Amino acid sequence: MSRLATILLVEDSDHDIEIIKINFKKHKIKNPLIVIKDGESAINYINGEGQYSDRELPDLILLDINLPRYNGKEVLARVKANDLSKKIPVVMLTTSAMEKDIQESYDLGAAGYIRKPVDFEGIQKVVSTINDYWLGIVVLPITEKN
Repeated sequence: MSRLATILLVEDSDHDIEIIKINFKKHKIKNPLIVIKDGESAINYINGEGQYSDRELPDLILLDINLPRYNGKEVLARVKANDLSKKIPVVMLTTSAMEKDIQESYDLGAAGYIRKPVDFEGIQKVVSTINDYWLGIVVLPITEKN
């Protein structure tokens, strides 16, 4: 039996984290979901530094742009510059509709850009789409496991 892909959610909003978790349960998504709430911790996680020294790399990263410490674009740039993590698909999941954010995210190597809906039904549709596409159809690269 194949293992379930691990998802790293980098999101600072407790409300958004809770809504996403509720929708994962609603859609019976059993994939491990790791939540990190700021850019600096996300970078430390990816690099396996400090408290994350025994981490396993995720198979998919859902990344907000507006984060404390380092913003999502800075995190994305570091993920893509790291030989261990550069193949991990990073999907920007953010409220930003600024064309500059969209273009810069793709320029930095984002695999997708999803504008995060503000209502429960919209988030439900996004989670369903992530499940269907990223966890159902797409073949994710194998990442290093400790």
